Amino acid sequence: MTYSAQSSAKASSLGGVTGRLRAAEDWLDSRGRKAWIAAMVVGFILLWPVGLALVAYMTYANKWSNSMYKGRSFGCRHRHDGMSRHAAWRSSGNTAFDAYKADTLRRLEDEQEAFESFLQRLRDAKDKQEFDAFMEDRAKVAAAPAPAPAQDSPRGEY
Repeated sequence: MTYSAQSSAKASSLGGVTGRLRAAEDWLDSRGRKAWIAAMVVGFILLWPVGLALVAYMTYANKWSNSMYKGRSFGCRHRHDGMSRHAAWRSSGNTAFDAYKADTLRRLEDEQEAFESFLQRLRDAKDKQEFDAFMEDRAKVAAAPAPAPAQDSPRGEY
């Protein structure tokens, strides 16, 4: 039985509009995220409430994170999700490569720590410079003599 025959069998068993909508959903799921986006764009072009309804359905029915990623175009997504910091330390089976990889990863971590400490020292130096400039300005203001109060001149003289 082909997929379209299975979808039509599902649609007839569920009956009516609900069955057709589920069959359409299954058909879009089998083709992946691009099919859902194309359906949304066509929905906006033909009748904007249809496109808006598709956006709402994809967002609130959790379609983006569940079935839409099962499509063929998202095979690489699952590989990247499994990558973690711990996955980098797994053995590849080749001892020479594993030794090289471990040495490189340690060197990169050391460089990262050194760079982060350099950035921290740079931030501290900038903060100290700003604070010293502030204190110097404050000292200048405090050391400057206060202006003498202006004396009122008698009336008529300027």
